[in-house]
Amino acid sequence: MAEAAATTGPRPVVPFLKIPERGDPYLQGSECGKCGALYLGERNVCGSCGARDAFTARPLSNHGTLYVYSIVHRSFPGIEVPYVSAIVDLEGGGTVKGNLIGIDPDPAKIAMGMPVEVVYEIAPRKDAEGNEYLTYYFRPRE
Repeated sequence: MAEAAATTGPRPVVPFLKIPERGDPYLQGSECGKCGALYLGERNVCGSCGARDAFTARPLSNHGTLYVYSIVHRSFPGIEVPYVSAIVDLEGGGTVKGNLIGIDPDPAKIAMGMPVEVVYEIAPRKDAEGNEYLTYYFRPRE
């Protein structure tokens, strides 16, 4: 089982992270065909206008701004702390939760509204079968 995973590459850590055969990975959203609202992942009903089954899948931007964050000091065993858990508003629409990397977990260094970019990396751990996973993080953008 682990051999098959190795030949096909890493698996996406969440369903809305897409890994095309060619090209770069991306986060996928669903855009309402009636009102244009954009959501992370797949949707059947629009929370804005109530339309049903009127969605088109589309890639989300890799650039955004930090909406809110929390510095986590206690976590599950084996998870290195502190780390910064963040919610980011992506350019063009879509809101995503993830970890902010590449910056000290210090409130004096993190600013609401700061520009960030999405980066994709292999997760630090494999599953019990030895499969690798591709994950995403946010990093400050200059």
